[in-house]
Amino acid sequence: MAKFNMAKTKVPMPEQDPDVRNKNFDEVSLGYTLEMAKEEATRCIQCKNKPCVSGCPVGVKIPEFIHLILEDDLDGAYDKIAETNNLPAICGRVCPQEVQCEGKCTRGIKDEPVGIGRLERFVADYRNNKKYNKPIEVTSVNKKVAVVGAGPSGLSAAADLAKRGYSVVMFDAFHTAGGVLMYGIPEFRLPKKLVQKELKNVIGLGVKLQTNTIVGRTISIKDLFDQGFEAIYLSTGAGLPRFLGIPGENLNGVYSANEFLTRMNLMKAYKFPEYDTAVHIGKKVCVVGGGNVAMDAARSAKRMGADVTVVYRRSFEEMPARIEESHHAREEGIKFMNLHNPVEIIGENGWVKKVRLEKMELGEPDSSGRRRPIATGEFEECEFESVIIAIGQSPNPLIKNTNSDIDTESWGGIIIDDRTMTTKEAVFAGGDAVSGAATVILAMGAGKKAAENIDKYLREKDK
Repeated sequence: MAKFNMAKTKVPMPEQDPDVRNKNFDEVSLGYTLEMAKEEATRCIQCKNKPCVSGCPVGVKIPEFIHLILEDDLDGAYDKIAETNNLPAICGRVCPQEVQCEGKCTRGIKDEPVGIGRLERFVADYRNNKKYNKPIEVTSVNKKVAVVGAGPSGLSAAADLAKRGYSVVMFDAFHTAGGVLMYGIPEFRLPKKLVQKELKNVIGLGVKLQTNTIVGRTISIKDLFDQGFEAIYLSTGAGLPRFLGIPGENLNGVYSANEFLTRMNLMKAYKFPEYDTAVHIGKKVCVVGGGNVAMDAARSAKRMGADVTVVYRRSFEEMPARIEESHHAREEGIKFMNLHNPVEIIGENGWVKKVRLEKMELGEPDSSGRRRPIATGEFEECEFESVIIAIGQSPNPLIKNTNSDIDTESWGGIIIDDRTMTTKEAVFAGGDAVSGAATVILAMGAGKKAAENIDKYLREKDK
């Protein structure tokens, strides 16, 4: 085995040049070579208490898979990751490792943490780039479970239930499964072919998929029980956009980030007229918000040739977006107007013409721990042709509106108990539908926990 490498910094990730990538939708980060991966793997000191594992919502055995990279056993490394993570190529790209596994890495106390996410991506890409079918032997328990929503939480739950021997059917409202992985995260961060490969791996476990099915409209929860499903997992995400509630939001040229990114990603508006979903954004675009979704929208608009400005009411340091995402946005030429808040969208002939902004200053920290933005009473107007609003999403109210016996929070989140069961017997829920918009890996962790609880519930039911 190679000696520990005490280099203070991670092996750099190869990337497209900013002035090249801001004009295409190809993946920004290009991934490690085998030599790079092995060099980075030697930075892991294989601590006995494994703090990195405690930071992973799905409990990947991180030191073990890194050790297998050094042993040149990449298939073994993948299998080790896949013991607990059903979507490793996706997690290696979009997880906020800096606050999860890498945030607890011992090496990170004095130096940069080990590049765990980069190594996970490397191993997953290795497996996905080769023809490999290792059948998983399971013993059928002859019970049917329905999973509503084929996003990261639903995929994780479906895979784990299938591995436990359940007959699983996933129902999804869209024509293409994957949820936010397909319609939310841009191609340049998460290639859709890769998402479909990961989906194929889940289907390969025996999971069935039924698309174009809206539970609550096309079919009801009662119908699912009548069809013989003994438990249902609701993983319908948080697809209801929030708006600012200011004058002018009904003008042409105003988008929710959900709509804009769905058009760009799932409907490939960036390939118009090859794909017939056009998207009009004009030359100057304002993106309102400071999270990852705002960065995704801004970077997508930039690739459409627009001059893009992100407007955020707090300082740059207060932005909730991953540092990597905001850093990439600045590299790509996106402008930032921090400490500004839109108060009115001004139109001309029904289309966006200007945005009126109020200057803000920071006060004392609020409940989020970030300093509260305070209005100053000073205003300015800036010309824009489009406004993309990315200030958060809420759970879709359809399930609640069509099932009065499923209780929700006042803001829409489905209420669950410590078994992840809703207030309706045998109906479980998790992911963004419960927590509100969060991360892919937290949604997967919720799906994993729900699968375990559904298994326990159905087994105890038979006793």
